[in-house]
Amino acid sequence: MTPNAASASSGPSRRSFLASTAVATAAVAGGMPLLSACGGSDTKSREGTTSGKAADKLLPAFVASAVAKPDLPSKNGSAAGYTGKVDLATLATSVPKKLGTGAPLKIMSPFWGSPPKPGNPYYKALDAAAGTKITWQNQDGNTYGEKLGAVLASSSIPDMVVVPGWELVGKIANAVTAKFMDLGPYLAGDKVKKYPNLAAIPSDAWRMGIFGGALRGIPMPAASASWIVPYYRKDIFDKEGYSVPKSPEEFLSWAKEATSAKAKVWACGDMNWTAWSIFGVRGSGTIGWDIGDDGKLTYRVEQPEYLEALEWTRKLFDAGVVHPDDKARSGDAGNRFTAGQILVYNNDMSTWYGKTSEQAASNPDFVIEGMDIFGPDGGDPTLYAAQPAGIWSLIRKGASKTTVENALAAADFAAAPYGTKERMLVDYGVEGTHYTVKDGVPVKNDLGNSEVVNAWVMLAAPAAYYAHPDFPEVARKQVEWQQRMGAFMKKTSTYGMNIVEPSRFASLSSQFEQLEIDYVRGNKKLSDVQAAISTWRSSGGDKLRDWYKELIDKNGSGN
Repeated sequence: MTPNAASASSGPSRRSFLASTAVATAAVAGGMPLLSACGGSDTKSREGTTSGKAADKLLPAFVASAVAKPDLPSKNGSAAGYTGKVDLATLATSVPKKLGTGAPLKIMSPFWGSPPKPGNPYYKALDAAAGTKITWQNQDGNTYGEKLGAVLASSSIPDMVVVPGWELVGKIANAVTAKFMDLGPYLAGDKVKKYPNLAAIPSDAWRMGIFGGALRGIPMPAASASWIVPYYRKDIFDKEGYSVPKSPEEFLSWAKEATSAKAKVWACGDMNWTAWSIFGVRGSGTIGWDIGDDGKLTYRVEQPEYLEALEWTRKLFDAGVVHPDDKARSGDAGNRFTAGQILVYNNDMSTWYGKTSEQAASNPDFVIEGMDIFGPDGGDPTLYAAQPAGIWSLIRKGASKTTVENALAAADFAAAPYGTKERMLVDYGVEGTHYTVKDGVPVKNDLGNSEVVNAWVMLAAPAAYYAHPDFPEVARKQVEWQQRMGAFMKKTSTYGMNIVEPSRFASLSSQFEQLEIDYVRGNKKLSDVQAAISTWRSSGGDKLRDWYKELIDKNGSGN
């Protein structure tokens, strides 16, 4: 059960970076009214969040899976880890009886890459095992928001739709409540026990599936100790005698030493994503809000650390230690990393396995390691917890009971835990068709790599875990890195809340991503960033702050 890693290109946009991370994560595999909103009209009733006791009443009962005990249990918000080989001859069964009835079901999902043809062996095998009959309407993940918006605005919505969190903006966010059904009658409380794999999804993840005061989304769980990893070429560090930097100053000093344009070696790629963690800047979107020790509610761009992170990243560019293609935002930073043209770059956790596997045959000396994140003074960092879920599958309003039950059957199959026949089929396909077993380890062939991707893993997932039978030490390193970094984790006031902001604020922060890109490359001035922050406040930021303050006052803080 090895993830199909997807790497982000150089200088990714926030959306494309989240998308690549999501695909990799998916393949691993996780006294007030019910809606406390700021207003009473139909549109406003879709805004806000549901938390506390109100949310607890809506959640499915939690029944932990006992199929396979992890070698490395979750700690400090980490994923769990499995470092031993699974006996493929004795895989457990998590769905002893087919829950699907074979009724037809249409599902729309984002897809990165080339979708396999309808009726391919992978889809056929899963339909046969789960008792489903799915027609997949796979859409290009890079432009999924456009298609999703158009579909939700129409009168023809597929039976089941996958909605990634980064698309929950503007009209799409409000349409989720208007267009998708309340699953409470099927899943709330003990009702979920009909679907044992869904019952094993952590409650924090389910809480993120509450939209508009009802349980609508089947979540894909994520480890809260999830951050972008600063990867380094340990083999080259060892060869050159480099010490791993432990502060921003040490990093810059090392980077100058390691860079040789003549030798076509640069220290790093664009490190802005790591800079956010080093300097303690909160994530974007709703999780960017927090109440500080002074009692004031602020957004991430108002943190002093926000400018400090940008200034440090700019120093790297100014010093000439960033690869020219990273500065130009062209090509693939991952390829530059494996070629030894850059020695450090940031990417999601899946890259640890993805690059190890990719380079194993052609570059046996290649060793990738994750650098521990340090604080701005070289001490401990302040890291903010990721939300416990960020992708959902939802069922359209008006769907028949038969359609709902078949959709839930598919999701339950997709959420099968590690060490089961169902997980094996979802992740690897059919033995002999999509993979072969070598030394007790499943290895995909070309057909497996082209068909066994995306789709099914987007419907639901078990609690977050890492398991790589071919490279078990990578799973250990991934979990242990998360556990070490998780010791410095804080939760924001909006942690664990699925918040739908009023649509009038949808584009309020949109200018910052491009501004950040331009500033660190020397194309904008610090005064430009400061002016943008002031404009953000005056053009709606202060009003949005008032909205969040009212929401938190009513619902309580997430931390």
